[in-house]
Amino acid sequence: MKVVAFNGSPRKEGNTYHSLMLVGAELERENIDFEIIHVGNKMIRGCLACGMCRQNKNERCVINDEVNDWIQCMKNADGIILGSPVHYSGIASTMKSFLDRAFYVATGGSNNLLRHKVGASVVAVRRSGGVPTFDGLNHYINYAEMIMPGSNYWNVAHGTAPGEVSQDEEGQQVMRILGKNMAWLLKVLAAGKSQVEPVPPEQKKFTNFIR
Repeated sequence: MKVVAFNGSPRKEGNTYHSLMLVGAELERENIDFEIIHVGNKMIRGCLACGMCRQNKNERCVINDEVNDWIQCMKNADGIILGSPVHYSGIASTMKSFLDRAFYVATGGSNNLLRHKVGASVVAVRRSGGVPTFDGLNHYINYAEMIMPGSNYWNVAHGTAPGEVSQDEEGQQVMRILGKNMAWLLKVLAAGKSQVEPVPPEQKKFTNFIR
């Protein structure tokens, strides 16, 4: 099994990275492969709202950049972790652009690339805004019909300078427990797939309230 984590921080080894590594260490203890992909330092533009990904049905965005490679990494993984620092009480802009495009491709039309995969969110913050950012990341996971493990508090760790999350004892515990619960859930799902039939997908219905 494999979990891929996306680091939405502009800093390669800032507190978002260190938080993800705490989760990943627990996954690796359970013999689950773990990889971090650095998103936050790339030049990723936002969604064009052109709808071509749903028209082409080729699992690709028409903007030909790293996002298409990352979509396939998500498709091939058993679990996905979304990690972001807090910018103005929200998801970092480059990470948001990536998520908008990747999840629109992955959930569009007949695509259900992420459905029933295990998904979790991790946030690193200096002071406040961590919970709104955590909530924003979880919107993508819930929309994609992914299955989310929990921890013993919100998945938010505190620190300013890179590595300062190591001084947040509660934040470290939250990340460790998340990693343990994610590993357990991945194994439970793998064991149960041969025993329980999956829920069949339904075609998405869209309702327009403007008459």
